[in-house]
Amino acid sequence: MSVPDDHLAKARETLEFARYALAGGYSEEAGRSAYMAAYHAALAFIAARTGTSPKTHSGTRSEFGRLARAESRITREQVSLLGWTYELKNASDYGLPHTVMPEDAERAIDGAARLIETVTGIVTPTAPPP
Repeated sequence: MSVPDDHLAKARETLEFARYALAGGYSEEAGRSAYMAAYHAALAFIAARTGTSPKTHSGTRSEFGRLARAESRITREQVSLLGWTYELKNASDYGLPHTVMPEDAERAIDGAARLIETVTGIVTPTAPPP
């Protein structure tokens, strides 16, 4: 497997955990995991485009935003997903006074799923038609 493929596999695994956590009533963990799913999808895109991966979450958000400008299949909403879901991760990691509401976790999961699908379509080569 390639580095982008590895990141996409991690993104899918983390997305499934986010869904499981939300179904179990753990919205904070669901929001955190949805962020991590989107984060790994962004890393897959970055690795496919540059052959490298940023060292920090902030660097990943920045580089993803920069590279996504040249890719019409990635929407502005998908770029902004990393920013607002990072706040869900922080709320989950550091707790009070912020909490992650179930509807925010669900929105994050839906956004992460769409981003994974988009990035998969961009970085996974398809065979030309016969």
